[in-house]
Order: sequence, then C-alpha cells, then structure tokens
Amino acid sequence: MRISFILPFASLSGGIRVIATYARELTQAGHEVTVISRPLRVKTSPLRTLINKITGKARARAREDRTTPFLDFLGDRHVVLDRFRPVTPRDVPDGDAVIATWWETAESVAQLPATKGKKFYLLQDYETFGNLPAEDVATSYTLPLHKIAVSGYIRDCVRENHGVSDITVIPNAVDTKQFDAPPRARNTPLTVGFLYHAHPRKRADLALAAVLAAKHLVPDLRVVAFGRGWPAEEFGLPDWVDYHQSPPQAEIPKLYAACDLWLFTSDHEGFGLPLLEAMACRTPVLATRAGAAADLIDGTNGDLLAADRHAFATKIAEVAQMTPDAWQAMSDAAYQTAHSYTWTDAAQRLVTEIQATEGTSP
Repeated sequence: MRISFILPFASLSGGIRVIATYARELTQAGHEVTVISRPLRVKTSPLRTLINKITGKARARAREDRTTPFLDFLGDRHVVLDRFRPVTPRDVPDGDAVIATWWETAESVAQLPATKGKKFYLLQDYETFGNLPAEDVATSYTLPLHKIAVSGYIRDCVRENHGVSDITVIPNAVDTKQFDAPPRARNTPLTVGFLYHAHPRKRADLALAAVLAAKHLVPDLRVVAFGRGWPAEEFGLPDWVDYHQSPPQAEIPKLYAACDLWLFTSDHEGFGLPLLEAMACRTPVLATRAGAAADLIDGTNGDLLAADRHAFATKIAEVAQMTPDAWQAMSDAAYQTAHSYTWTDAAQRLVTEIQATEGTSP
C-alpha cells in the first residue's frame, strides 16, 4: 500500500519516534511510506527569550527544536515543506491512506481529496493542553477522519468529552532489542525507580512523596531516578536518590533493570512508554491509571493505584515483604507483557485497519 503520514515539526519527541517506527516497519513490510512534515516555526519574543534563559528553559527548548534522525532512512520520502504552512494536495502523493498525527494536521488531512487515500487520525494524546486552542483541538476530534488511539485512556477521553464513538485502539509497542534484561533475583535492599520530568502532569512530585513515605516503612529502601534535566532545588531531591541526568540511551535499560519496582505517577498521558520499557526489563510497575497503564497492568505484573503517596508507599512496603518466588513471578509477568506484542504486530494491525476501512466517513 501507499501510506502517507502528516506530521507537525519532526522533532525528537516520543510521538515522532512512534511515527518513525511505524514508517520503518511498514517500509520493511513492502509498503510505500511517505512522511510529510513542516519546518520549525520560530516565534519567540525578546522577553520570552530572556525568561527562558533565566529559568533554564532555553536548553530544554533547544532539544525540542532538534530534528529527529529517525526518519533519515526514508531519504526523499521524508518531505519537509518549504515553510511553516498547512499541507496542501500538491504536497501529498496519491495513495491508499493518509494519516494525521496532530490536531493541526487533522484539519489539513480532512480537506484532502479522496485520491490521497482513506483518511485517518492517529491520536497519541488527548491534546487539551493549556497552550493549545481548546476549541480547535476539540473540533479536530469531530472531523470526518477514522480515529485510531494508542491507548484506551485516549479513546475514553474523546468518547466521553466529544461524543465520538468509533475509535480503534492500536497500542504502542517497545523496542525489545533495546529494552531487555535477563532474569534476576530481587535486590537487597529493595530498589524502586522513577522518571523525573519537570512538567506538572508527569507528577514527579508524587513519585518523590511516595518514596519519602515508603522510606519510613522500608528504611533501607534504595531509589534510582533519571531524567533529561536536573531537578530544581525546590523539588527537594534527597541525596540518597541515585539520580542520572540525561543518561545515554544504552544505559537506560540498565537503570530499569537495576530496580525491583518502577513508579509511573502521571496524572495524564497519551501512552507512557516507560510502562513498557520498564516491564521489558523485567521490572514490575506501580502506576496511576493514566495513559496505557490500565491496558497493560493487570495485578500480576504490577498494580494500578490511586494518585496518592500513601497508596504507593504501602504497596512498595508490601513488595518488600514478598517472598523471592512471588516477586519473581511478578517480574516474569511484566517481561511477558512487554515482549508478547511487537512493533511489527502494531504495524500489521494498522495495515489491517486501513484495509478494513471504507471511504472517509468517521
């Protein structure tokens, strides 16, 4: 088939990496894939530039502004538009399917002629962020595009808040060649880990509060964390937390595998790839119900918990009291969850969805 993905700026974000992975899998399966993206839109006032510099956001923004290398394998089939503008019919080759990946690209795809292919909208998040135009985002969910969500969480949010019922869920997978670990015994002392991210919805504050509370129940508890930035002073990261700033990609699986539990504390996520990354490294997960957590965690490979520090701390203490065999069973179940579904499986499900879909009506 001939499949086109319409992207915003092709950055280093997790969502763009997902598209690049689909493009690679589909290409390897013999499909003709074109990815169309826009150049970066630079629109920063002198005052904002100064504020970013003072607050340290300039460095983080610079990372976000880098173009991903993950689409390089496409060569000239990754088309970058001449300037920041909407996609037009001239930009998109005729094909079997055209897939929007962001609310702005959904508007463009909805206006394309039928010759460009069946129209889809890949929902990687519920994009009601404070910095986006809420009415325009909401309108994108009602456009005549077939909706594919990467998690039941997104599907349910769009169904409940926008009355859109026909949404297929095709979950993300994890690169099991990168994220893998041999069987191991539980650590002594018990070791838990979490991802530090400054964005409020990631709730790093909840993860920290949970391990602080757990430390009273399990005094010798060891804690590992990593993230792109350095936790601000006001975050209050204790010196007994083994923190790794911007670790190399090759080191991240080792950090997951060094832990007996991984904490996923987000309030809101589209998917939450650390869920699968940790489980692929045989680390059970304690998670809120954000993102794909409710799709993946079933009580054998971790637990779903209320977004409450005491709930997390209590469960950490329970795991510390588990028999070695009981923890091993939980670790094995986590590994099986992550390794039983691959990106090849996800790509084939996408192909099946395209083939089964008729026309362009929602």
